[in-house]
This record gives sequence, structure tokens and C-alpha cells, in this order.
Amino acid sequence: MQLCWKLALMMMVIVCVTAQQVNYRRPTRVGVSCCKEVSRARIPATTTLIGYKHQNALSPCVDAIIFYTEREKYCSDPKARWIKDRLKDLEEIMD
Repeated sequence: MQLCWKLALMMMVIVCVTAQQVNYRRPTRVGVSCCKEVSRARIPATTTLIGYKHQNALSPCVDAIIFYTEREKYCSDPKARWIKDRLKDLEEIMD
């Protein structure tokens, strides 16, 4: 008799686990928040920057230096000539 109860309990556990897996839904589309294109245009000197980060290219994101202000971000081409000078200025301010 105990064997019947054990088998019944095992069957219930298997059914419950299987039912939970069926209800699991993976997202079909994941939102990506990154720079998908960059600009070589200079950021105006009057723009107050509060930080930056380097974004590596990993599709759909592109290689970029992202400059942050209080309200927005600028996706800049890391190969642009003016980038190194602006990063140096920003690092001096942040230190």
C-alpha cells in the first residue's frame, strides 16, 4: 500500500513540475538601450558634461564614447580627433 502512495506522490510532483514549465514564457524581444549609431560632430564647449563611458561594439550596439549631461547623452565616434582632448578635460574635472 505504501508503494502506491509513493508512486502517486511522485506522479503528482512530476505533473506539477511539468505544468509549471509549460506556463513559463521567455521574452520574445529584449529591449536594448545603447548607441546604435555615432556622430563625429564635436559637442559644443558650452555643454556641461557630467560623465562618460566607453561602449564596446556588440550588435546591435556600436563602438562609442557616450558623454552624459544632466538631460541627455551623446553617442560619439571614439575615432574622432577631438575625443581624446574632451576626455582629458572631463577626467581633470572629475578628479
